[in-house]
This record gives sequence, C-alpha cells and structure tokens, in this order.
Amino acid sequence: MSIRCQVTGMQPGYGNQVSHSNHRTRRRWLPNVQRKRYWLPSEGRWIRLRVSAKGMKTIEKRGIDAVAAEMRARGERF
Repeated sequence: MSIRCQVTGMQPGYGNQVSHSNHRTRRRWLPNVQRKRYWLPSEGRWIRLRVSAKGMKTIEKRGIDAVAAEMRARGERF
C-alpha cells in the first residue's frame, strides 16, 4: 500500500539531499500518514482511514460526513 493520505491525496515529495561538500543524493520526504478510525454517524459504522495530520485537521473542521461524501464522489474506497 502506498504512503498516501486518503483525504488530501498527499504523497511523498522527491528531491536532492545536499551535503556540506555540495554532493547531491536523491531522497524523499514522507507525509505524516497515520491509520485512524472514525465513526460515520450517517451510516452507523466505523471507517478506517490512512490520513495525514493535515487530513485530520480537515476532518475536524469540515466533519467526517462531508469529507466521506467528497471521498465517495472521487471514487475512494474505505
């Protein structure tokens, strides 16, 4: 399973790590993705999501029902 937030779609970023001698090697920045359970009152069941910290804030602000409806419209499964 890829490291990807189901709410925001955040994925790893890619770039170079630059040392003191200006030697460049490839590296990646991973998003802070957590596995979290949310109660979905409209369906009366728990759903398990892989969400980033920013995705958790989005759910807190907009509500799980609104976020779940948007995810369904995108074709996301949970």
